[in-house]
Amino acid sequence: MKLILLGAPGAGKGTQAEVISETLKIPTISTGNMIREALKSGTEMGRKAKEYVDAGKLVPDEVVIGIIKERLAQPDCADGFILDGFPRTIPQAEALDRMGIVIDCVLDIEVDDETIARRVSGRRVCSGCGSTYHVDYRRPAVEGVCDRCGDTLVQRKDDHPDTVRERLHVYHEQTEPLKNYYAAAGKLTIVEGQEEVADTTRLTLAAIEAKP
Repeated sequence: MKLILLGAPGAGKGTQAEVISETLKIPTISTGNMIREALKSGTEMGRKAKEYVDAGKLVPDEVVIGIIKERLAQPDCADGFILDGFPRTIPQAEALDRMGIVIDCVLDIEVDDETIARRVSGRRVCSGCGSTYHVDYRRPAVEGVCDRCGDTLVQRKDDHPDTVRERLHVYHEQTEPLKNYYAAAGKLTIVEGQEEVADTTRLTLAAIEAKP
């Protein structure tokens, strides 16, 4: 199955993507993680993206689309994938269509801004493998250490309050219109984000199972 996850920054897309990936045995394609890897390695693409990421703004389409095109050509995507963080704009969605990629389902995880702001301040990310944790909702077995790879957990700069507010503004202005785009194509399913992660997961998996 080929899935797209929509939702504001902090809505829980990354957490749900991990569960879906394990359940369906398909990879999660997170542009955020790939861009951060590029930043860390100092590639040309990473240097181009840095000023946008640091300011909480969207990375230009030509950079993101180049990343996605290469990744979807890998063998592990043959049976399906989960796109987390792409597309973020109507032009990106149109570019995905032009690639000939047929998406089966678009899940939109809906969470209000106030709840998101509270969640994001407690989010931690593994500096090695990119796995996500939270100081309240999803703690690692050992504080500050990733359960998967043992690397250090950090708070990303784009999870700081000022950047979060900017990211939410950008989302509502540029990314939220994608709901109408995919609703018109008959592919949109809305999942109401719950206070408990497990409850959101239950609704998310039920929505996927309901798809033919």
